[in-house]
Amino acid sequence: MHAHSPSRRRLVLAPGAAAVAGFAGPWATQHAWAQAKQKKPLLIGLATDDSGQYAASGQDEQLGMRMAIAEFNERGGVLGRRIETVHENTAGDPVVAVTVAEKMIRQQEVAFLIGGVHSGVASAMSRVAQKYGCVYFNSNSSSPSEAGAECHRVKFVWDANGTNFSTSVVKGAMTGFGRQWALVTSDYLWGHNTAKGIRRIVEGNGGQIVEELLVPQGTRDFAPVLAKLRRLNPGVVATAVGGDDQKTLRQQVQEAGMDRSVGWINNQQDWPDVYGLGRQALFGIFGTTWYWRLGLAGVPDFVARYRQAHPEYRLKVPGNVFFNGYMATRELLRAVQRTGTTNNLKLIAELETLRVPAAERMQHFDAWMNPHTHQLQQTVYVAAYNSMPTQPDDLFRILARIRPEEVQDAESAQACKLEPLAATPSYET
Repeated sequence: MHAHSPSRRRLVLAPGAAAVAGFAGPWATQHAWAQAKQKKPLLIGLATDDSGQYAASGQDEQLGMRMAIAEFNERGGVLGRRIETVHENTAGDPVVAVTVAEKMIRQQEVAFLIGGVHSGVASAMSRVAQKYGCVYFNSNSSSPSEAGAECHRVKFVWDANGTNFSTSVVKGAMTGFGRQWALVTSDYLWGHNTAKGIRRIVEGNGGQIVEELLVPQGTRDFAPVLAKLRRLNPGVVATAVGGDDQKTLRQQVQEAGMDRSVGWINNQQDWPDVYGLGRQALFGIFGTTWYWRLGLAGVPDFVARYRQAHPEYRLKVPGNVFFNGYMATRELLRAVQRTGTTNNLKLIAELETLRVPAAERMQHFDAWMNPHTHQLQQTVYVAAYNSMPTQPDDLFRILARIRPEEVQDAESAQACKLEPLAATPSYET
């Protein structure tokens, strides 16, 4: 942006809020567009993990965001403004994510920020967003800490978290497979927090964790882990491993013939991580927030729109990651419409009261935003491999649907301390 160009933003400090120390630039200007001859586009920053461990999911959620935006633009945009985007790849790296968030907010002057599969990336971006008051939608990171110790007033979390999924699947697994458990944990924030939740639920229901095996991110040889599991011979193995690591783990478990000899629990199963692996790799029980074969009104039309928009995409039907990206973006733009403004503090207040009917979410139960943690409370599905598919890509068999109130994460809620609204810088584009 040239020095003489007026800012897209107008900074309006909330009572008691101070400007960011040492920050002079477009956010600190007082330019307004009230006398503009035509409305400026609404600019949204898409910061997605397009490379690295979660590349498949990062690319997938971006398509969901873009489809929601395209549908709004087909109807005239929002508040009479066309919606435009800038996009950056976080590479699944928290250090890169900080640079991306700073660039989008300070230089490109996005109105809002969306993205994040890797929990470290989501945490890093949310800290930058809070500093400037930029509303940030964590679309797909599911670490319990995202709505717990790492919660922020500007951040809204759209996926169920590890504890929600664990609560859904662990009790049933203890009944079916036994009370002796082993954990295989990805050695970073999401893995540790998810495994902690699993441990708490298992032990709270009379089970025992016989051992927890930590695996570094990027592990491609799980043979030592599988050898140790053979020696331990637990009734259940619960994994908190995601992305490309999980694909590799599933393939090697199946090749070792261990997929049927023990009960496998994958806390959650993201669609891009198993699509194309073959049904033999889809063993065990897992959680998800959405499936393209749910017998609900609106689902067939949503699938048809997806196919029309992405005819050449390798994932021929939408999954939970695409769904989360789409729904998060749609609800952001709906909130702008309802409030009639892009003022961040008004949008935050509006989103804290959000309730979405089940029919609009294409889930079985209404979803609502927890105002104390900023995590969307939603239906969780327990699923397994579908041995009797009715059509191609019908991979999941839904075993149970769990109401949001049955899987709430009380421990993360206690750890969450949202910043006061009055201490959050206010702006409108």
